[in-house]
Amino acid sequence: MVHVYNCHPFASQQIVQAEQEPGLVCCGGGVLFVESAGGCKIEAFQLEAEGCPLICRFATMGTVQSILHSEIGDYLVTIEEKNNVTYLRTYTNWRYQVAEKTRVGVRLLGHFLRGSSMRGAPKEQMEIIEIPLFERPLCVACCGVTGDLLVGCPKSLVLFSLKRQALNDKLSILDFERCLILHLPGLSPQQVAICSGYIALQAELEVLVVKLERLPGSTPTQKSADQKSQDHCLVPKDMITGAEHNNEIEVRKEGLAGHLDQDDFFIFPKHQELLGDRAKDCGVKVSLEWTGMESEARGILAITYILYRRFAPDFFQGCTVEDTRLHSLQFHPVFTSNQEVCAEGGRGVEPTCVFCFFSLPNTGYVYSVRGGVEMVSVYQYPEKAQQAVLTDLFLHIITNTCVFGRNALQCFSVRCSAVAARAEDPYIDTTMKACPPITMEVCALRIQLFIGLKALCHDRHHIVLLTAADVETREDTERAARRNLNRKSSSTKHRDPIEMSRGWNLYVVNTVPPLQLYNEMVEYSKKYEETNPLSQSCLHLLSEAHLLLRATLLDPRVGNPVEHPQSIDLNLAQSLGYTATDKIGSTTDRTTDRQELQKAFQESCAHLGDCFSRFDKRDCHLALPYYKMSGLSVTEVISRNRCLSSSPCGYGKGFLFFLKHSLYEETMEELTEETANEVLDIFGVAEPSQLPHVIASPSMVRASPDSGLAHLERLESIGAPSVPLTLSKAALALRMGDLQLYRQHMDRHTEMLQVYGFIEEHKLLLHGRGHTVVPTPLAHHLRDSQEGLLVAAMVALHENNKVKLDEADLFFQKLCGNLSGPQGGPQLMVDFWEALLMASSQEAVIQELLFRLTSVYIDRVTRRDSQGMKPLKTADDLINSCSHYGVPYPWVSILTPDHFSIIQDHQEDLQKLQSLLCGPTLDVSSILPLLEQLPDGDNAGLSVHLLCATKLDCHESSIERLLDRCPQAIIPYANHELQNDKMTLWWQKLFPELCERTRAAGGENTILLSALKETLVVVAMELNPLEFLDLLPDDGTAHFFLPHLLECSQRNLMT
Repeated sequence: MVHVYNCHPFASQQIVQAEQEPGLVCCGGGVLFVESAGGCKIEAFQLEAEGCPLICRFATMGTVQSILHSEIGDYLVTIEEKNNVTYLRTYTNWRYQVAEKTRVGVRLLGHFLRGSSMRGAPKEQMEIIEIPLFERPLCVACCGVTGDLLVGCPKSLVLFSLKRQALNDKLSILDFERCLILHLPGLSPQQVAICSGYIALQAELEVLVVKLERLPGSTPTQKSADQKSQDHCLVPKDMITGAEHNNEIEVRKEGLAGHLDQDDFFIFPKHQELLGDRAKDCGVKVSLEWTGMESEARGILAITYILYRRFAPDFFQGCTVEDTRLHSLQFHPVFTSNQEVCAEGGRGVEPTCVFCFFSLPNTGYVYSVRGGVEMVSVYQYPEKAQQAVLTDLFLHIITNTCVFGRNALQCFSVRCSAVAARAEDPYIDTTMKACPPITMEVCALRIQLFIGLKALCHDRHHIVLLTAADVETREDTERAARRNLNRKSSSTKHRDPIEMSRGWNLYVVNTVPPLQLYNEMVEYSKKYEETNPLSQSCLHLLSEAHLLLRATLLDPRVGNPVEHPQSIDLNLAQSLGYTATDKIGSTTDRTTDRQELQKAFQESCAHLGDCFSRFDKRDCHLALPYYKMSGLSVTEVISRNRCLSSSPCGYGKGFLFFLKHSLYEETMEELTEETANEVLDIFGVAEPSQLPHVIASPSMVRASPDSGLAHLERLESIGAPSVPLTLSKAALALRMGDLQLYRQHMDRHTEMLQVYGFIEEHKLLLHGRGHTVVPTPLAHHLRDSQEGLLVAAMVALHENNKVKLDEADLFFQKLCGNLSGPQGGPQLMVDFWEALLMASSQEAVIQELLFRLTSVYIDRVTRRDSQGMKPLKTADDLINSCSHYGVPYPWVSILTPDHFSIIQDHQEDLQKLQSLLCGPTLDVSSILPLLEQLPDGDNAGLSVHLLCATKLDCHESSIERLLDRCPQAIIPYANHELQNDKMTLWWQKLFPELCERTRAAGGENTILLSALKETLVVVAMELNPLEFLDLLPDDGTAHFFLPHLLECSQRNLMT
């Protein structure tokens, strides 16, 4: 279905003052080219200037049958006929013909710019390049990205690459190199198109789109012998071998495949659409023949089939082939970023999207072929169309005989911007951004009547129309012309009677600026809104207006103009689309235009948000992203929807969806008391179950607690009470200063249920995210009265992904304020880390918490500052409930007994630190830098250093330090640490050290003597008598060592 609106996309029209009747027309780069004088002369007119003045005219070498202009390179390509021979020629540097009697150079195509044809002194002259072909040229196309030339022949397509070479600082020359031939068995193209590697060809009833792709990692040496035999051959081998290929060609030539045996029956081809990989099964075998001179590029090109579409006339419905004949094949690239000038004069980047358009007399089709092929739009014309052209903003068509014998220029909306926006921005179609769908029905914006429309072409905001009618219809012509000028014409011009009497005219119709058309469409939509606020026509028209602005903003030339290069020649400037009038507009003007467009775009988003906010259907959720894109505040959106409160249906689901999500998100936009109370009333009527969450929103901090409590009381009276509802009532009672009511509500549920309530609504404790986290008044009160509940709730929020670890740290830092400990942070934060360490199962979080806790413990043991709060968990509690805390080793208890001479608060920190070091999880190597601040002058520091050294297998140094500082702990240390593979240290390290130190003490140190005896007991059990005997010192007393030697011998005899 096509919606029809009576908008005015055409601003004005002017008549081109051509001297002779035009035959063919084309335009590009702000210039209109007209073929006249029986096809032997071309005139160029300036489209941007008032009156379209003549730029230059020049003669052609033959009768022009087809003409086309390429903006990249600024050259003309023609198919000409002379003496019944068809030629393909290009006209370069044609602007030099502005000067009268300027010389013209004629030459053949050269494979390279450095060839003999290019030698000689540089000359300022127009160049006519004749391009020889093996077959007769039927049609041509130019690439809008690279300037390459594609020629359609009866059995093949020939691709020529554009080359540019600078002759000196001011002059450059163009040439073409034939680089590739695409052989098409049995398919004769009537129109071709090329864009950024995509090639399309159109036969009478078929359209084929393929892409030339370079194979990754392929080299010329990888080609097979069969492939090598086809290099530079005239016809590939697979096209001339086998009778079945000849049969296939003949069948395809006929168009309608007749049965081979029965002449009385015919098999009609069906309509067929093959997309993507399925398109290779279309039966058209395209083969490549590389003809370029760049050997390094050969063998790595491949054909990828993109699209195949075949149409068949329905003869049983009275249709003919003429009713099904295709026309207007076109590629349309869309760029969404600034284009840079590349060395060859082409664009510097690839297009964001490439669209392929082709049309039947009654139906037009638009496909997106880049990044996956899909049908974008189907256009059903009210009359038979003879030509169409696709642009960024519109689809323009000219129809055959219309009512009262007149033709019509029709303007349709397009969906190119919807596709391009989604290709450029991944956030579209989320809760952040939205765009009208690609599948939205198209609309006709205008049908403008003309007489005798023959041809149509387009350049930027200009539409060129060629009309031709019989002289006898002069009265009709005058009447139509007056009507056209009276309708929405911004300028009128007196026409010479001679002009009015001729049977042809060449019109340049200017389209209105997008912003002006947008404003008209918005005003138009208000008529539908007044009749029915839920009108789909209103939404459709606003969506069309939105896409119009989006397409304009996506254009890189709007607001971000490329500075006009001064060092490039005129050809290159024209190839980028610059014209003389472009220089009038400054960068400041274009930036201002973009700002106005951006403002209108936000207004458009607001209008669409208003539409969707009123809806109750499936798409009502789109109110949220459109309102976000509009830049409106929540207060402004509420004001725009306030009128809905008095409607019979009340507030729409779209508005409630927006309001709910806006309040739940951490926008931190504080509503005024009046607006916040209005929000409470809205949800109290529309969605009472959401009131506990709404009240907890940071945007509602100014809402009246009395009003909120009254709404919650009503909610509780009509349904079962929930924990979040009770907590919300407690928070409101706290804001009212009613502590008795607060305690009454808090006592209704256990702490475990309250933790679940905070999980369901975490904004009761904290507002904001990231660096903007702010504790709520309820959190402050829990800090002073129920710190255990607060810590448990924060652990639950972290484990349920409601809050991140860094956000929780910031929360406790802001919560405690001046209650922070000396250097280790607030005690509540340390309690949170300890509780989270018990609950978390994430390895990364565990390691981070172990490092933080170790740092805090070491800092507090070092400072021995008694300030701070009492911890929620003692060391024994953590050892019993957390697997990451281990029981301190026996020798550690000897070094630092329970009644060790250290401040009591930090006795707990020391025991927790020792427990972590005795546990199985802490990686000691990660905390070695922290040990530098902890001295080992006392046993507290010594115990920590020894634990770390032992975990790092530094047992020998630990034995020495223990013997020096606390020898009474050496045997417990050895019994615990010197086991298994460390058992040898008993006699290799510990026994010699004890002997030496006992000898030095004169045998009077009872601790050392006792340790030596216990060591001898262990050594005697592990060694045989000879090894034990060798171990004894030479000056040892016999009666001291003899009992141990006898025990060793007896044990050895028994084993």
